[in-house]
Amino acid sequence: MSEPAAALPVRVLVIDDEPQIRKFLDISLRAQGYRVETAEDGETGVLAMATHGADLVILDLGLPDIDGHEVLRRLREWSQVPVIVLTVRADEREKVAVLDAGANDYVTKPFGVQELMARVRALLRSHATGGEAAPVFEADGLRVDLARRMVLLHGEPVHLARKEYALLALLVRHAGRVVTQPQMLRELWGDHHEHDTHYLRVLVGKLRQKLGDDAAAPRWIVTEPGVGLRLRG
Repeated sequence: MSEPAAALPVRVLVIDDEPQIRKFLDISLRAQGYRVETAEDGETGVLAMATHGADLVILDLGLPDIDGHEVLRRLREWSQVPVIVLTVRADEREKVAVLDAGANDYVTKPFGVQELMARVRALLRSHATGGEAAPVFEADGLRVDLARRMVLLHGEPVHLARKEYALLALLVRHAGRVVTQPQMLRELWGDHHEHDTHYLRVLVGKLRQKLGDDAAAPRWIVTEPGVGLRLRG
């Protein structure tokens, strides 16, 4: 028996560069009672997700500007929205790669609409659609927009290196909570660097310097001795 989709306030974001696929999915999803927004490229899709949100994303890998893997990576920096990937590649390596990158499911093109709708219903059942916090952190003149990958300090852009931004984004995602040293080392350098605390010490120093944050009297990045870091705000 099918899910009573019309009774659910569910928004689906479709990111695909093929007009006929977007139209087909738009019609098919609306017929099931879902609200639908479409985007024709990756940047537009990420912006739509950041601006309007979604309860589920259907993402094509072959996009004209940034590929689906990059879109998925960006979304996973701040969102755990369920993602179904559309791919023309049926080989096992591609499927493993998208699942490892954070996709929840995949469908190989060409696909049947009934199979896709069943996968949509299954993902929505397993993910409560309670909504997510806006991917923007603001405190004491610091603004971090995770969706747009922008850092502003009193309205002026702050240019961070890749690892510096990754550390700040990690702290933003856990704002107000302590992020342990092993967790930061694992996420930034991998599983084999859990004890390389000097990497982290150097990186935190560089990030604080660019933000003008004093370790002795921190405005944002607070050190919890022997445990980790906490972003105040």
